Amino acid sequence: MNEKQDSEKRTDLPDQFIVVLGIAQDAGYPQAGCEKKCCAAYYAGKEEKKSVTCLALVDRKAQQYWLLEATPDFAAQLKSLQTYLPVTDYSPDGILITHAHIGHYTGLMQLGREAMGAKEIPVYVMPRMDSFLRNNGPWSQLVSLSNIRLTSMAADSSVKLSAALSITPVKVPHRDEYSETVGFIIQSEKKKLLFIPDIDKWEKWERDITEQIKQVDVALIDGTFYKNGELPGRDMHEVPHPFVEESLQKFSALSSKDKSKFVFIHFNHTNPLLKKESDEKGKVRKEGFAVAEEGMVIEL
Repeated sequence: MNEKQDSEKRTDLPDQFIVVLGIAQDAGYPQAGCEKKCCAAYYAGKEEKKSVTCLALVDRKAQQYWLLEATPDFAAQLKSLQTYLPVTDYSPDGILITHAHIGHYTGLMQLGREAMGAKEIPVYVMPRMDSFLRNNGPWSQLVSLSNIRLTSMAADSSVKLSAALSITPVKVPHRDEYSETVGFIIQSEKKKLLFIPDIDKWEKWERDITEQIKQVDVALIDGTFYKNGELPGRDMHEVPHPFVEESLQKFSALSSKDKSKFVFIHFNHTNPLLKKESDEKGKVRKEGFAVAEEGMVIEL
Protein backbone atom coordinates (compact mmCIF):
# COMPACT_ATOMS: atom_id res chain seq x y z
CA MET A 1 0.00 0.00 0.00
CA ASN A 2 0.95 3.60 -0.55
CA GLU A 3 1.75 4.98 2.92
CA LYS A 4 0.79 8.57 2.08
CA GLN A 5 -1.35 9.95 4.91
CA ASP A 6 -4.31 12.24 4.32
CA SER A 7 -5.57 14.79 6.85
CA GLU A 8 -9.12 14.36 5.53
CA LYS A 9 -9.26 10.67 6.33
CA ARG A 10 -12.03 9.44 8.62
CA THR A 11 -10.78 8.14 11.96
CA ASP A 12 -14.17 7.28 13.46
CA LEU A 13 -14.76 4.10 11.48
CA PRO A 14 -15.16 0.48 12.60
CA ASP A 15 -12.66 -2.23 11.71
CA GLN A 16 -14.87 -3.70 8.97
CA PHE A 17 -17.63 -1.93 7.10
CA ILE A 18 -19.44 -1.28 3.84
CA VAL A 19 -19.46 2.22 2.36
CA VAL A 20 -21.96 3.09 -0.36
CA LEU A 21 -20.15 4.78 -3.27
CA GLY A 22 -23.10 4.98 -5.66
CA ILE A 23 -26.87 4.49 -5.64
CA ALA A 24 -28.04 5.06 -9.24
CA GLN A 25 -29.03 2.59 -11.96
CA ASP A 26 -26.45 1.73 -14.63
CA ALA A 27 -26.79 4.99 -16.60
CA GLY A 28 -26.32 7.22 -13.56
CA TYR A 29 -27.97 10.53 -12.76
CA PRO A 30 -28.51 12.68 -14.73
CA GLN A 31 -29.05 10.27 -17.60
CA ALA A 32 -27.91 10.98 -21.16
CA GLY A 33 -30.61 12.47 -23.37
CA CYS A 34 -33.12 13.05 -20.58
CA GLU A 35 -34.90 16.41 -20.64
CA LYS A 36 -37.64 15.46 -18.19
CA LYS A 37 -38.17 17.12 -14.82
CA CYS A 38 -36.18 14.43 -13.04
CA CYS A 39 -32.91 15.35 -14.77
CA ALA A 40 -33.77 19.02 -15.37
CA ALA A 41 -33.64 19.37 -11.58
CA TYR A 42 -29.93 18.53 -11.68
CA TYR A 43 -29.14 21.10 -14.38
CA ALA A 44 -31.13 23.69 -12.44
CA GLY A 45 -28.93 23.07 -9.41
CA LYS A 46 -31.72 21.52 -7.35
CA GLU A 47 -30.29 18.00 -7.22
CA GLU A 48 -26.77 16.58 -7.07
CA LYS A 49 -25.14 14.10 -9.42
CA LYS A 50 -25.59 10.50 -8.33
CA SER A 51 -23.03 7.81 -9.12
CA VAL A 52 -23.83 4.33 -10.37
CA THR A 53 -24.43 1.70 -7.68
CA CYS A 54 -21.21 0.52 -6.09
CA LEU A 55 -20.17 -0.66 -2.64
CA ALA A 56 -16.73 -0.81 -1.07
CA LEU A 57 -16.06 -3.54 1.46
CA VAL A 58 -13.33 -2.29 3.78
CA ASP A 59 -11.22 -4.13 6.34
CA ARG A 60 -9.26 -1.35 8.02
CA LYS A 61 -7.60 -3.79 10.40
CA ALA A 62 -6.12 -5.75 7.50
CA GLN A 63 -5.66 -2.57 5.41
CA GLN A 64 -7.56 -4.16 2.53
CA TYR A 65 -10.63 -3.28 0.49
CA TRP A 66 -12.77 -4.72 -2.28
CA LEU A 67 -15.19 -3.08 -4.71
CA LEU A 68 -18.58 -4.58 -5.44
CA GLU A 69 -19.08 -3.57 -9.09
CA ALA A 70 -16.83 -1.61 -11.45
CA THR A 71 -19.03 1.22 -12.67
CA PRO A 72 -18.77 3.98 -15.28
CA ASP A 73 -18.03 6.26 -12.28
CA PHE A 74 -15.02 4.15 -11.28
CA ALA A 75 -12.50 7.02 -11.16
CA ALA A 76 -14.59 9.31 -8.96
CA GLN A 77 -15.66 6.46 -6.70
CA LEU A 78 -12.09 5.27 -6.21
CA LYS A 79 -11.13 8.82 -5.25
CA SER A 80 -14.02 9.32 -2.82
CA LEU A 81 -13.22 5.99 -1.18
CA GLN A 82 -9.80 7.23 -0.04
CA THR A 83 -11.41 9.18 2.81
CA TYR A 84 -12.52 5.87 4.35
CA LEU A 85 -9.19 4.04 4.07
CA PRO A 86 -6.45 4.12 6.72
CA VAL A 87 -3.84 4.90 4.04
CA THR A 88 -4.22 6.09 0.46
CA ASP A 89 -4.55 3.10 -1.86
CA TYR A 90 -5.80 3.08 -5.45
CA SER A 91 -5.31 -0.66 -6.00
CA PRO A 92 -8.31 -2.68 -4.81
CA ASP A 93 -7.58 -6.07 -3.29
CA GLY A 94 -10.35 -7.32 -5.53
CA ILE A 95 -13.40 -6.36 -7.56
CA LEU A 96 -16.53 -8.50 -7.43
CA ILE A 97 -18.92 -8.31 -10.39
CA THR A 98 -22.60 -9.26 -10.27
CA HIS A 99 -23.27 -9.37 -14.04
CA ALA A 100 -22.58 -7.99 -17.51
CA HIS A 101 -24.84 -4.94 -17.68
CA ILE A 102 -23.10 -1.65 -18.34
CA GLY A 103 -23.26 -0.18 -14.85
CA HIS A 104 -21.64 -3.19 -13.24
CA TYR A 105 -18.44 -3.98 -15.14
CA THR A 106 -17.49 -1.24 -17.64
CA GLY A 107 -15.40 0.59 -15.05
CA LEU A 108 -12.83 -2.17 -15.54
CA MET A 109 -11.62 -0.16 -18.55
CA GLN A 110 -10.02 2.27 -16.10
CA LEU A 111 -7.56 -0.45 -15.10
CA GLY A 112 -6.19 -0.82 -18.62
CA ARG A 113 -3.26 0.44 -20.66
CA GLU A 114 -4.94 3.73 -21.59
CA ALA A 115 -5.70 4.52 -17.95
CA MET A 116 -4.23 3.19 -14.66
CA GLY A 117 -2.20 0.37 -16.16
CA ALA A 118 -3.02 -1.74 -13.11
CA LYS A 119 -1.23 -4.97 -12.26
CA GLU A 120 -3.04 -8.22 -11.52
CA ILE A 121 -6.14 -6.78 -9.83
CA PRO A 122 -8.25 -9.81 -8.85
CA VAL A 123 -11.68 -9.66 -10.51
CA TYR A 124 -14.10 -12.19 -9.05
CA VAL A 125 -16.59 -13.47 -11.62
CA MET A 126 -19.01 -16.29 -12.36
CA PRO A 127 -18.28 -18.69 -15.29
CA ARG A 128 -20.23 -16.91 -18.06
CA MET A 129 -18.91 -13.54 -16.93
CA ASP A 130 -15.38 -14.97 -17.03
CA SER A 131 -15.94 -16.17 -20.60
CA PHE A 132 -17.45 -12.83 -21.64
CA LEU A 133 -14.46 -10.82 -20.39
CA ARG A 134 -11.86 -13.32 -21.61
CA ASN A 135 -13.25 -13.64 -25.14
CA ASN A 136 -14.45 -10.13 -26.01
CA GLY A 137 -12.38 -7.02 -26.59
CA PRO A 138 -11.49 -4.62 -25.14
CA TRP A 139 -11.93 -6.61 -21.92
CA SER A 140 -9.78 -9.48 -23.16
CA GLN A 141 -6.83 -7.08 -23.37
CA LEU A 142 -7.10 -6.42 -19.64
CA VAL A 143 -6.59 -10.16 -19.18
CA SER A 144 -3.79 -10.58 -21.73
CA LEU A 145 -1.86 -7.59 -20.35
CA SER A 146 -2.40 -8.81 -16.78
CA ASN A 147 -4.15 -5.61 -15.73
CA ILE A 148 -6.70 -7.90 -14.12
CA ARG A 149 -6.63 -11.50 -12.94
CA LEU A 150 -9.95 -13.25 -13.41
CA THR A 151 -10.82 -15.28 -10.32
CA SER A 152 -13.61 -17.82 -10.57
CA MET A 153 -16.59 -17.95 -8.24
CA ALA A 154 -19.25 -20.63 -7.94
CA ALA A 155 -22.83 -20.10 -6.81
CA ASP A 156 -23.34 -20.68 -3.09
CA SER A 157 -19.60 -21.21 -2.52
CA SER A 158 -18.00 -18.86 -0.02
CA VAL A 159 -14.89 -16.88 -0.97
CA LYS A 160 -12.57 -15.95 1.91
CA LEU A 161 -11.42 -12.36 1.38
CA SER A 162 -9.63 -11.73 4.68
CA ALA A 163 -9.41 -13.29 8.12
CA ALA A 164 -12.62 -11.46 9.07
CA LEU A 165 -14.57 -11.25 5.80
CA SER A 166 -16.04 -13.68 3.29
CA ILE A 167 -18.50 -13.35 0.42
CA THR A 168 -20.86 -15.81 -1.25
CA PRO A 169 -22.46 -15.32 -4.70
CA VAL A 170 -26.11 -16.34 -5.04
CA LYS A 171 -27.73 -16.63 -8.46
CA VAL A 172 -30.80 -14.49 -9.14
CA PRO A 173 -33.12 -14.31 -12.19
CA HIS A 174 -32.35 -11.37 -14.46
CA ARG A 175 -31.86 -10.53 -18.14
CA ASP A 176 -28.79 -12.69 -18.66
CA GLU A 177 -27.85 -11.75 -22.22
CA TYR A 178 -24.07 -12.01 -21.68
CA SER A 179 -23.60 -13.49 -18.23
CA GLU A 180 -25.40 -15.01 -15.30
CA THR A 181 -26.49 -12.60 -12.53
CA VAL A 182 -25.69 -12.92 -8.85
CA GLY A 183 -26.26 -11.13 -5.61
CA PHE A 184 -23.80 -11.37 -2.74
CA ILE A 185 -23.97 -12.43 0.88
CA ILE A 186 -21.21 -10.67 2.80
CA GLN A 187 -20.24 -12.16 6.14
CA SER A 188 -18.06 -10.78 8.92
CA GLU A 189 -17.41 -12.23 12.36
CA LYS A 190 -20.44 -10.31 13.64
CA LYS A 191 -22.87 -9.62 10.80
CA LYS A 192 -24.30 -10.81 7.50
CA LEU A 193 -25.33 -8.50 4.64
CA LEU A 194 -27.30 -9.28 1.46
CA PHE A 195 -26.68 -7.25 -1.72
CA ILE A 196 -29.06 -7.73 -4.67
CA PRO A 197 -28.96 -4.67 -6.96
CA ASP A 198 -30.73 -6.41 -9.86
CA ILE A 199 -33.44 -9.06 -9.97
CA ASP A 200 -36.42 -9.51 -12.31
CA LYS A 201 -39.11 -10.11 -9.69
CA TRP A 202 -38.98 -11.57 -6.19
CA GLU A 203 -41.51 -14.23 -7.21
CA LYS A 204 -39.18 -15.53 -9.92
CA TRP A 205 -36.40 -16.28 -7.46
CA GLU A 206 -36.14 -19.89 -6.32
CA ARG A 207 -35.42 -18.62 -2.81
CA ASP A 208 -37.91 -16.99 -0.50
CA ILE A 209 -36.72 -13.40 -0.12
CA THR A 210 -38.61 -13.05 3.16
CA GLU A 211 -36.68 -15.97 4.64
CA GLN A 212 -33.43 -14.55 3.31
CA ILE A 213 -34.14 -11.25 5.06
CA LYS A 214 -34.64 -13.03 8.36
CA GLN A 215 -31.18 -14.60 8.03
CA VAL A 216 -29.24 -11.36 7.52
CA ASP A 217 -28.63 -8.12 9.41
CA VAL A 218 -28.84 -5.75 6.43
CA ALA A 219 -30.24 -6.14 2.90
CA LEU A 220 -29.33 -3.71 0.12
CA ILE A 221 -31.92 -4.56 -2.52
CA ASP A 222 -33.16 -3.62 -5.98
CA GLY A 223 -35.15 -0.38 -5.93
CA THR A 224 -34.66 0.50 -9.61
CA PHE A 225 -38.20 1.72 -10.30
CA TYR A 226 -40.61 3.13 -7.76
CA LYS A 227 -43.76 2.12 -9.65
CA ASN A 228 -45.15 0.81 -12.91
CA GLY A 229 -45.47 3.36 -15.72
CA GLU A 230 -42.29 5.18 -14.74
CA LEU A 231 -40.97 4.98 -18.32
CA PRO A 232 -43.66 6.52 -20.57
CA GLY A 233 -43.52 5.11 -24.08
CA ARG A 234 -41.45 2.07 -23.07
CA ASP A 235 -42.58 -1.44 -22.26
CA MET A 236 -41.34 -1.96 -18.71
CA HIS A 237 -41.59 -5.72 -19.19
CA GLU A 238 -38.38 -5.36 -21.25
CA VAL A 239 -36.52 -4.23 -18.14
CA PRO A 240 -38.21 -6.14 -15.30
CA HIS A 241 -37.46 -5.20 -11.70
CA PRO A 242 -39.55 -5.41 -8.53
CA PHE A 243 -41.19 -2.00 -8.20
CA VAL A 244 -40.56 -0.40 -4.82
CA GLU A 245 -44.34 -0.17 -4.40
CA GLU A 246 -44.52 -3.96 -4.89
CA SER A 247 -41.76 -4.54 -2.35
CA LEU A 248 -43.41 -2.30 0.23
CA GLN A 249 -46.59 -4.34 -0.14
CA LYS A 250 -44.81 -7.70 -0.17
CA PHE A 251 -42.88 -6.96 3.01
CA SER A 252 -45.59 -5.01 4.83
CA ALA A 253 -46.31 -7.87 7.25
CA LEU A 254 -42.71 -8.22 8.41
CA SER A 255 -41.74 -7.19 11.92
CA SER A 256 -40.31 -3.72 12.50
CA LYS A 257 -36.95 -5.37 13.14
CA ASP A 258 -36.94 -7.11 9.75
CA LYS A 259 -38.21 -4.02 7.90
CA SER A 260 -35.34 -2.01 9.36
CA LYS A 261 -32.89 -4.33 7.58
CA PHE A 262 -34.00 -3.13 4.12
CA VAL A 263 -32.02 -0.50 2.25
CA PHE A 264 -33.31 0.23 -1.27
CA ILE A 265 -30.59 0.99 -3.86
CA HIS A 266 -29.91 1.08 -7.65
CA PHE A 267 -32.36 3.87 -8.53
CA ASN A 268 -33.30 4.77 -12.10
CA HIS A 269 -33.06 8.48 -12.92
CA THR A 270 -36.88 8.59 -12.93
CA ASN A 271 -37.18 7.18 -9.41
CA PRO A 272 -38.20 9.81 -6.80
CA LEU A 273 -36.13 7.94 -4.20
CA LEU A 274 -33.10 9.41 -5.96
CA LYS A 275 -34.07 12.94 -4.93
CA LYS A 276 -32.78 14.67 -1.80
CA GLU A 277 -36.33 14.58 -0.48
CA SER A 278 -39.64 13.41 -1.95
CA ASP A 279 -43.04 12.27 -0.77
CA GLU A 280 -42.15 8.76 -1.90
CA LYS A 281 -38.92 8.77 0.09
CA GLY A 282 -40.85 9.92 3.13
CA LYS A 283 -43.36 7.11 2.65
CA VAL A 284 -40.65 4.44 2.43
CA ARG A 285 -39.04 5.67 5.63
CA LYS A 286 -42.37 6.03 7.43
CA GLU A 287 -43.14 2.39 6.67
CA GLY A 288 -39.90 1.35 8.37
CA PHE A 289 -37.55 0.85 5.40
CA ALA A 290 -34.39 2.77 4.46
CA VAL A 291 -33.10 4.42 1.30
CA ALA A 292 -29.41 4.20 0.36
CA GLU A 293 -27.40 7.41 0.28
CA GLU A 294 -23.90 7.94 -1.07
CA GLY A 295 -21.41 7.92 1.80
CA MET A 296 -23.61 5.66 3.96
CA VAL A 297 -21.46 3.47 6.21
CA ILE A 298 -22.74 0.07 7.36
CA GLU A 299 -20.72 -1.50 10.14
CA LEU A 300 -19.85 -5.16 9.82
